[in-house]
Amino acid sequence: MVEALLLLGFLALIASTLWWPRPFVRLMSALLLGGIVLMFVLPGRGLVSGLLASVPVALVAWFLLPPRVHRRVCFMVLTLGLLVYVTTLLMFLAPGNPFRQEKQANEQVEAALREKYGVPPNATAFFGIYMQKLLTEGSLGPSIKNQGRTVAELILPAFPVSLALGMTALVIAAALGLFLGVRAGLKPNSLSDQGSMALAMVGISLPNFVIGALFVSVFALQLGWLPVAGWGGYRHLLLPALTLALPYAAYIARLARGGTIEVMQQDFIRTARSKGLSERAVVLKHALKGAILPVVSFLGPAAAGIFTGSFVVENLFGIPGMGQWFVKSAINRDYSVVLGAALIYCSILTVFNLLVDMAYAWLDPRIREEA
Repeated sequence: MVEALLLLGFLALIASTLWWPRPFVRLMSALLLGGIVLMFVLPGRGLVSGLLASVPVALVAWFLLPPRVHRRVCFMVLTLGLLVYVTTLLMFLAPGNPFRQEKQANEQVEAALREKYGVPPNATAFFGIYMQKLLTEGSLGPSIKNQGRTVAELILPAFPVSLALGMTALVIAAALGLFLGVRAGLKPNSLSDQGSMALAMVGISLPNFVIGALFVSVFALQLGWLPVAGWGGYRHLLLPALTLALPYAAYIARLARGGTIEVMQQDFIRTARSKGLSERAVVLKHALKGAILPVVSFLGPAAAGIFTGSFVVENLFGIPGMGQWFVKSAINRDYSVVLGAALIYCSILTVFNLLVDMAYAWLDPRIREEA
């Protein structure tokens, strides 16, 4: 009952951000951004350094961010809190707990372990303890299964690996999808169009683990051009990044094709041609911005799919990223590690969605006028 009421309260609070007055939204956004900076700086640098870093961030946010971004910041931070709570609920609803091993521990031992690691038997109480440590100490807590190590010590070294893999895959997907889609849209129903869409259909149909296995078989085992697994230089990055990117490149190609065909039929394109501009100039200066609008709106879901899909790909290619810790911790019920990984992934995705919204408003003047 308490869990259901708290979920409803979270949802009502998030929905209410749509009606908050602008001065209040501006104040809350500045305070939230400053508080986030303080939370990260506080553990290693202390309160004074944290304030010196967070106050300028809050002031910059207050004076420079547009109203649309202020409201999105409030929405994002509250949504992150909801996601952490839902993740906590799902972990506690799953059978088993981190203190139940093959050899059954008695109730006194389990109670002592729960007190040591700050893990009450109730999901809402654990959420409160976790958020208190996060907000006041900037700590993600200790790992239950990896004794003597904190969540930060496990996850933070793996974070740059997962970020590099995800961002590389996203760039490849966007570049390849735009190239194939725009090229197909400029010559609809041509051989180039049919070939590009055939490749896109193959990319959509095959799951990541099948694409990865094919790449390993061909480029690593048979041709020997690239390593099978591991992490080192760019050669280790290429196969897993392509494995993640190809399905989303296929979706982007289809969206870019449709957007290009639609834009090339608009009146302003005919006007540009009537002025004597070359076809290349018409496409690059006038058509491309409108053609990529559907692609920009898809980049948020694409980033979510790529970063969450990296769990499978990282394990397939033996990459020491965050995916390994998330999977192991979910199996072993290491609550703090699961929450830490989920919080970092969700933070990346919410920030990326904010950037996508800002890019969409820049590309489409109608969005700026509505904001």
